[in-house]
Amino acid sequence: MWAASCLASCCAACACNACTTVVSGISRRSARIAYCGLFALSLIVSWILREVAAPLMEKIPWINHFHKTPDREWFETDAVLRVSLGNFMFFTILATMMVGVKNQKDPRDSLHHGGWMAKVVCWCILVILMFFLPNEIVSFYESASKFGSGLFLLVQVVLLLDFVHGWNDKWVGYDEKFWYVALLVVSLVCYLGTFAFSGLLFHWFTPSGQDCGLNTFFIVMTLIFAFVFAIIALHPAISGSVLPASVISLYCMYLCYSGLASEPREYECNGLHRHSKAASTGTLTIGLLTTVLSVVYSAVRAGSSTTLLSPPSSPRAGADHPLLPLDNKESKQEEKEKACKPVTYSYSFFHIIFSLASMYSAMLLTGWSTSVGESGKLVDVGWPSVWVRILTGWATAGLYTWSLVAPILFPDREF
Repeated sequence: MWAASCLASCCAACACNACTTVVSGISRRSARIAYCGLFALSLIVSWILREVAAPLMEKIPWINHFHKTPDREWFETDAVLRVSLGNFMFFTILATMMVGVKNQKDPRDSLHHGGWMAKVVCWCILVILMFFLPNEIVSFYESASKFGSGLFLLVQVVLLLDFVHGWNDKWVGYDEKFWYVALLVVSLVCYLGTFAFSGLLFHWFTPSGQDCGLNTFFIVMTLIFAFVFAIIALHPAISGSVLPASVISLYCMYLCYSGLASEPREYECNGLHRHSKAASTGTLTIGLLTTVLSVVYSAVRAGSSTTLLSPPSSPRAGADHPLLPLDNKESKQEEKEKACKPVTYSYSFFHIIFSLASMYSAMLLTGWSTSVGESGKLVDVGWPSVWVRILTGWATAGLYTWSLVAPILFPDREF
């Protein structure tokens, strides 16, 4: 016991020195990546506590106040939810503080990009304080996390649609044969990938001799979406492009695979992971890595999306400026405007993404807080996970279709 205490003290001292070294090297440009690193740290802490904290939490009276001690899985889920709640509070507080930041002269701009040692300390304090909260608050957060996770997935879909349309517009804007050929090649590759992927899904998740009508329905519906996307995009009245249709088709097929792969291990139609009762380290690592990458993608897109995150005063919002000043007064006025340096994205919305991602990661690590007992220590496994992914794919299909037909249905509105 004494040796373990010494080892823990040494590890804590090393971690403190490492944190000091890292935070001192964070610049303004790397701030967004630093937030992603802090979020990744929260996932690692959640994972570790899920594995080791149950025996300790059983001894905490305000947590284990039941007449009959719950199963170990309950304490594992509770530990993850409390870390997630601390992470959620941290980013929600930052989001609230950053409301209304429009230029870099605002003192809160420095707070957003600096003060990392204080931020790490505050984050640790918030996470620790969450273990002193009553179970009722954590239970309420668990319920709210299901809705927050859905919002996070919806934000990802909107950012993806914005990215795909922007990609297509940029290549078409070059108005050169090479870029048109590139559009065609990328579209063909995406469609070939979609259909090849669907073949693998039929092979993995509709094994012969089993009644797998639900899995077949999911795969066929996704294929129907792919054909519908192409038909609508190529319709003369739409004048769309096949590139966004092909990319969204491939993404919907990936979501279908992600949903089917999340089916319980004992389900006979899950031919990919059939009867694997325990999660390997690789499975857990891939699950966490996927979550981190999805959050990093959303965070980075937060700095370039022109539809959601750019405030009206930012350069990305489309403000026009003359190439040559007409007189000295206008030149001086421009210099004053440049001195203000408006922010290029909404800091508040940026932190909201991490708040929602905290809820989403908690649901992944706990199997949406319903399948821990039936699926063991698996990341993102269980029927709730299946339906969340499938419904996300259908929502993606609906939003993309709406983005194509809305300008035709409502020509007087801007989209």
